[in-house]
Amino acid sequence: MEKTDVSIFVSSLKKSYKDKEILKDVTFSVPTGTIYALLGSNGAGKTTTIRILTTQIRPDGGTAHIQGFDVAKEPEKVHRVISLTGQFSALDESLTGMENLLIMGRLHHLSAPEKSAVRLLEYFDLSASSSRRVSSWSGGMKRKLDIAMSLVGSPSVLFLDEPTTGLDPQSRLAMWQIVRRLRDGGMTVLLTTQYLEEAEQLADQIGILHRGRILAQGTPSQLKSLLPQGAVRFTFRDQEDLRCAAFLLGKWQTSSHPAECALTVFTDGRADTLRELFRHLREGHISVRKFSELSPSLEDVFLTMIKEEKSYGKNKAKL
Repeated sequence: MEKTDVSIFVSSLKKSYKDKEILKDVTFSVPTGTIYALLGSNGAGKTTTIRILTTQIRPDGGTAHIQGFDVAKEPEKVHRVISLTGQFSALDESLTGMENLLIMGRLHHLSAPEKSAVRLLEYFDLSASSSRRVSSWSGGMKRKLDIAMSLVGSPSVLFLDEPTTGLDPQSRLAMWQIVRRLRDGGMTVLLTTQYLEEAEQLADQIGILHRGRILAQGTPSQLKSLLPQGAVRFTFRDQEDLRCAAFLLGKWQTSSHPAECALTVFTDGRADTLRELFRHLREGHISVRKFSELSPSLEDVFLTMIKEEKSYGKNKAKL
């Protein structure tokens, strides 16, 4: 196999189930030794993309290559270089951690499965619990073991489908450290997530996936630069004031934060524009509890992209 600077290459990927189009035109690439995050809400098409790239299902159109191998035409070669940790545990909880890893090592026909198991248990800080049944382990420990089993056979590309779903904050942070360490060791990682903070903390590159399309992709900094840099945030008294403010300031790009009764407004940064914003709010008899200037966050980018896509879809339907 020839070495390549791109471990994952996806072009115009399409997939439908009956009359429902899941993936419409997905294109992206992942450089070797980096972390790429597919960020999207439930139903965006993240898991379908993973299932195609790991040869579980075939695409209806487009191409995908892993380490230069075509996922549709060379599935056996793809299997040799990848591993997957899905949303649901693949562990046998009636066995110990050591036994789970030994079985996986034998399935991979390792010459020394015991040595591999010991090394992985140490790597994931699970040695002290290795002789206990997995059913007695915490959720975070089980997730570590899930990934440890994915590393049996030393894959060069690891797929993580929403790896921290259901984990407590401390376990999530520990999982982030593990993923970074794998990347730093030269592994290519593609993960799906619906957590904005997770994508921003982990990914070298992020693709925002919505309704089967990549709306934007780039580094976290590049994505933030897509929005105007004169962002301001207003915090209001209650939800009603928030809704009224969003309506009155509708000519600008906005991002609503209902839990905080706050509205981010993206402007050109000019003082005249700021005065106009306050004038609209004053004329609408809306009081501002707190005001601040800020740079766009990844959440602002995500919400704005989805809002623009929905608006585009509505306008297209009217044509």
